Amino acid sequence: MCGSCHDRRHDPRTARRARGIDGPWCGGAVVSLAGGEDRDFVAKSPPDGYTLLIIASSHATNKFLYKDLPYDPVKDFEPVVYTHVVPLLLAVHPSVPAKNVQELTAWVKANPDKAVYASSGSGSSLHMAAELYMSMTGTKMQHVPYKGSSAAHPDLLAGRTAMIFDTITAVRGHVKAGTLRGIAVTTLKRSSSMPELPTIAESGLPGYDASTWGGILAPAGTPKEVVAKLNGAMNAVLKQDDVRTRLGGAGIEIQGGTPGEFAEVIKAEIDKWGRVVKQAGIQPE
Repeated sequence: MCGSCHDRRHDPRTARRARGIDGPWCGGAVVSLAGGEDRDFVAKSPPDGYTLLIIASSHATNKFLYKDLPYDPVKDFEPVVYTHVVPLLLAVHPSVPAKNVQELTAWVKANPDKAVYASSGSGSSLHMAAELYMSMTGTKMQHVPYKGSSAAHPDLLAGRTAMIFDTITAVRGHVKAGTLRGIAVTTLKRSSSMPELPTIAESGLPGYDASTWGGILAPAGTPKEVVAKLNGAMNAVLKQDDVRTRLGGAGIEIQGGTPGEFAEVIKAEIDKWGRVVKQAGIQPE
């Protein structure tokens, strides 16, 4: 999806904020990550700060999952700002007797035929979170990919699959209702929206960290002063109370920070998920 900040498809409050930024942002297009074509389009756009790319965590895994990407996820872009992290929640069907990570790992090892996990699709952040869990526990589970996590829920709620790594927003209602059991969250820190749940890292797998995250990139070669101006404006938006309240209520953890800090996040994520994909034997399509 391409469009200027005046496009009616954008939240009007976002448009008002964008109009308050003098210079690059409002005059150009913000391109979502609808597909690889958008990334390629931005990578080949003039580096003037008027064309930006909104990315998700798949930006760090695509090079390992797809052959012949027409862009390089690092060399072809300038990081602008790290916008958010969405913790995932490891949830199981009530028929699974485990109540914590250690009990779940023991159950998976003892019941490989029943250890079936659902995901929102091959290569998704939900799939990668499960692959990381298996690599760190030495376990093997059966993967059932669906076309989106909501499509996976009926079979999970019926007990036809045993577990899922999914966003807190997607499964919180089921956990609260008792139709699923929350085991732990996947980020290093507890989620502010479900602080009662421990992290996987504090539950016997130190260093475990997985999420779906997002940020904004510009084409490589965008002047540093333009990147700095965009970064400052976007950080100011991320600090606004209504933005923090709205996103926090949806289980989204706001990040912010400098372009350099975002660059380090991207590099670390690419390195980590490259190792996971290789260890799992996932072949690029």
